Amino acid sequence: MPRSNEPGRTVGSRQLDILFAFRPGRSRLTLADLTRDTGLPHATVRRHVHELLSAGALERGEDGRFTVGLRLWQLGTLAPLSLPLRTVALPFMEDLHTALDEHVQLAVRDGDHAVLIERFSSRRAISIVSQVGQHLPLHCSAVGKVLLAHASEETISRVADSRLRRFTDRTITDPVELRQVLAECRSTGFGISREELSVNADSVATRILNSQGNVVAALSVVVRTGSVNLSTVRPSVITAGLSVSRCLGWTPAVGVQS
Repeated sequence: MPRSNEPGRTVGSRQLDILFAFRPGRSRLTLADLTRDTGLPHATVRRHVHELLSAGALERGEDGRFTVGLRLWQLGTLAPLSLPLRTVALPFMEDLHTALDEHVQLAVRDGDHAVLIERFSSRRAISIVSQVGQHLPLHCSAVGKVLLAHASEETISRVADSRLRRFTDRTITDPVELRQVLAECRSTGFGISREELSVNADSVATRILNSQGNVVAALSVVVRTGSVNLSTVRPSVITAGLSVSRCLGWTPAVGVQS
């Protein structure tokens, strides 16, 4: 629920509410959209939007709708996690995509979700709804399992003990079973999802580590169920993940920090 015009809130917090109203699937918003999504008074939204336009954080199209501005996008590319990681991972993701002709995805953890920060798509492969910037559940996506497996015990408990959403008949919703799967992910370095998030879609993911041995991302390949034996895809995915990790400064001597 959007926060309303609460007393004591700063100008910056209100402007952040406006900026955060933009998200995948809602990248072009009207003033009315922003007023409704933020819960702020129309006049307040209009004033802040004009300030954001002047700063280049927002842009207005010919249809009067607002989008994220170029200057804000440029600022976002400086995020220390996403820029070096994407820059390093892209060539290896492209190689995987070229070799397998399947969807290849890169994700990081954002709280209790995984968020896609890059993807190579295949016209031949199964149609999937996930897009760059979209959040995926941690308990039933392959990238999510890998990221959750290497999260803190507090995070694992919070997710596992919550009411796990069932997306398909094969979604894991039992906390004990989920913990067993996560333990296996930690041991092997990869995770698998077989029609747990979407029917007819399987995925295998592996971890990406930084120079300190911390898991900072997960790399996955998504295939149509039955079209590919995941055990034949897995070595290529793991190799790509290790290659990205080495480029980030990781070595086997560092190990994996849990």
